[in-house]
Amino acid sequence: MPDGRPFWADEDYTPRKPLPVPGGGIQIHSTRGTVARTWWSARFLDTLTDLGVGGRLSRGRTYARSGQIVSLDVAAGAAVALVQGTRPKPYTVRIGVRTWDKSEWTRVEQALVDDAWYAAALLAGGMPPEIEELLGGLGLALFPESGATDLSMDCTCPDVTVPCKHLAAAFYLLAERFDADPFEILALRGRDRETLLENLRERRGTTRAEIGPSEPSASVPPLADVLDRFWTSAPVDTLPPAPPATSPDAVLDQVPELPVRVRGKRVTDLLRPAYLRMADEP
Repeated sequence: MPDGRPFWADEDYTPRKPLPVPGGGIQIHSTRGTVARTWWSARFLDTLTDLGVGGRLSRGRTYARSGQIVSLDVAAGAAVALVQGTRPKPYTVRIGVRTWDKSEWTRVEQALVDDAWYAAALLAGGMPPEIEELLGGLGLALFPESGATDLSMDCTCPDVTVPCKHLAAAFYLLAERFDADPFEILALRGRDRETLLENLRERRGTTRAEIGPSEPSASVPPLADVLDRFWTSAPVDTLPPAPPATSPDAVLDQVPELPVRVRGKRVTDLLRPAYLRMADEP
């Protein structure tokens, strides 16, 4: 840049197509239209819009759909991706989210133990909308609320725009990962799936130990007095909540990616229409 301007600002500079990823990169399943398929994934993208980021996300949609992402790893406080651009070496993308500290996670885990329905819904592949209200009562937010303190973005590419198309592509893939496994959202906040479930099991065990063996309530009649109606249905208002609805092809988003392709397409993408048709069968 002899005149002090970056090369991408030169009027004579012609944008180049990104280099293909050897063996094929990671593609989002959405080939057109809306990327998010669940409320929590859509909420994540809406949050980015509220933070002033969403208006620039479309820059990376083509990258995400054409398989320019080499890898994406989600851990406590950060999602790190390698995105293939126009240079031989992929760019490193980092999306940082503030993790909850130990005392905050203690409150969250206790709240999940107190109402086991939330953990059951997560294990079923869903995220109850009420969880935002639950966390709000603890003074916490499931998704980033402030770009200055709760969300950070960085890419090794020379583009000064934030987010660049490489960051935007990673956001789209991250949203799709949230579709497949809502535990990934909590992993960003500091607890991966295995650690969180183990902590919940330990907390439930501790709670039982502290309470001690339960004594029969005086209001519970002897079994001999209720044998004639023991197997009848419980009143409607005492039934457990229905499990969260999931897409019939959601299981395909949770299986490991097969290392083979059929006519250039992923096996899961070929199976998806069949899963959707089977759900429509009477």
